[in-house]
Amino acid sequence: MIVSAPAILVASRPHGETAAIARLLTEEYGLVAGYVAGGRGRQLRPVMIPGNAVALELRSKSDSQLPFARLELEESRGPWMTEPLPAAAINWACVLTASALPERNPYPSLYQALSALLDAVCHAPSASGWLAAMVAYETMLLREMGYGGQRPDMEGDFEAQFDTFRALHRPLGRYVLADSKSDVMAARIALGERLGRMLK
Repeated sequence: MIVSAPAILVASRPHGETAAIARLLTEEYGLVAGYVAGGRGRQLRPVMIPGNAVALELRSKSDSQLPFARLELEESRGPWMTEPLPAAAINWACVLTASALPERNPYPSLYQALSALLDAVCHAPSASGWLAAMVAYETMLLREMGYGGQRPDMEGDFEAQFDTFRALHRPLGRYVLADSKSDVMAARIALGERLGRMLK
């Protein structure tokens, strides 16, 4: 198997002394995982940041083998990972995606929506410019996973958007992330706390 596609890195965990296992969302192939040799080394460390847009090449000899992945950075989210609120938003969007989606199932609309959301988080002047996109992405993910969910009315002010964001907490935890082995929702709680401070 050889796969070559644009991708969004949504998770990376250490493997051995210098390697990493990366999980990436692609438009055509859905969520895929790959072994990145040297993924924790100095050269690839800036590439292995969740939210980064990369050019992905996956190679494996069989379907049962974890593919080898080669990543080339196309757009870095690194500069925004030093700012607490954008970093919390990027982290939550990536953790949600990596934890909720089954592997090798294409969700082209989610790929496009996640890409647009990350762009908004990084380029909007404040959270009021991207919170509606976050809520729309969460709602779309619920719908794509078969849990319904009407498209929210996001015409209101920031406070109304935040109320909608809070209302989605229960269905996300109860349905999409119910079987998650780790406390994925902690990332959303951290984001919610930071957003809540903007209302005080």
